[in-house]
Amino acid sequence: MSEPRAARRHRPRLTKALAAPTALALAGLLLTACGARDDAEPGAAAASCVDTSSDTIKVGSLHSMSGTMAISEVTVANSVKMAVNEINAAGGVLGKQIQLVLEDGASDPKTFAEKAEKLISSDCVAAVFGGWTSSSRKAMKPKFESLNSLLYYPVQYEGLEDSKNIFYTGATTNQQIVPALDYLKEQGVTSLYLVGSDYVFPQTANREIKAYAAANGIEIKGEDYTPLGSTDFSTIVNKVRSAGAGAVFNTLNGDSNVAFFREYTNAGLTAQQMPVISVSIAEEEVAGIGAQNIAGQLTAWNYYQTLDTPANKTFVDAYKAAYGADKPTSDPMEAAYASVYLWKATVEKANSFATADIQAAADGVSFDAPEGKVTIDGSNHHITKTARIGEIRPDGLIYTVWESEGPIDPDPYLKSYPWAEGL
Repeated sequence: MSEPRAARRHRPRLTKALAAPTALALAGLLLTACGARDDAEPGAAAASCVDTSSDTIKVGSLHSMSGTMAISEVTVANSVKMAVNEINAAGGVLGKQIQLVLEDGASDPKTFAEKAEKLISSDCVAAVFGGWTSSSRKAMKPKFESLNSLLYYPVQYEGLEDSKNIFYTGATTNQQIVPALDYLKEQGVTSLYLVGSDYVFPQTANREIKAYAAANGIEIKGEDYTPLGSTDFSTIVNKVRSAGAGAVFNTLNGDSNVAFFREYTNAGLTAQQMPVISVSIAEEEVAGIGAQNIAGQLTAWNYYQTLDTPANKTFVDAYKAAYGADKPTSDPMEAAYASVYLWKATVEKANSFATADIQAAADGVSFDAPEGKVTIDGSNHHITKTARIGEIRPDGLIYTVWESEGPIDPDPYLKSYPWAEGL
């Protein structure tokens, strides 16, 4: 399951007439606001209460099973459970069966932090799989660092962060947002309207998008934020319509997307007239929004249910058998599923459940995931990802219209983009 990390860096290339990748950065500007690298090693000496003496090993599942983010996170919790069940059926990890301890983050960062501490200190789990919003991750991060435990975080995010105690199995900026902007630019989009939820990820992502736009001749026609859970988008949609942008870049999260796209449709806006590209809408959210309200719109992810590979067919069939034929798979749940297998592979490579041993063994560990082969970069604890732009169709599924030539190495601080120097 593991191999040395390839030296070659794959960047997102646009096929045929699509140009070479461009760059994006605000690393220096945003480090303070959005999670700078911490060279200290908090929690390095923290004692662990993980019990390895029995024939079971505990891990935690921490997702929003209630609140505004439940529309997105319940399915992620399901995929973690499915991976655990599969691994247990195949013999477990180092001969031990995995015991899954479930907790509800309730769409509240403070609750996520409290539940993370409980899982680590009271339940004595060896690792936790969970989180969605960047606010939840940032609330949990100090707990995992001070208590020296491991979080596997499965959702794309704004980058500009790494931690020895977090494995980021969703996309970072150069594996999702930059390819999305490159795609829009090559499609002739010269202006954008930015709409997002009012918290860390959308705010930081939009600052990065504005930096990209300034360097690539793209005009920002407007920028609006609304609290998580907002359902009134009449004013924002009217502003979007009046602005006449070439496209909308959507960083809304949770069930706010339902209200936004219904209002967008009611206002007579269409994908042909003013396309929306979203980075937090997957198949699960499409079902909640209603395909009739979002057909033709674009998404930027690394996985879609419609990927035609043997590994994905097995994954989709297994998920539907477990949770219902009408239940779709999606990018965050696929990343969460892969994260459990990456943890297993790293434990087996290290021959240990100890945090320090897993950290030391992580570099180069790979898994043939439904999205394609993914590999851990031990220097920043992110993984390689293939970028994909998708189009939502009337059947409620998302189909790839462009993908990178291969897996893209993670660059959370955007160091590989020359024009980012000095920002």
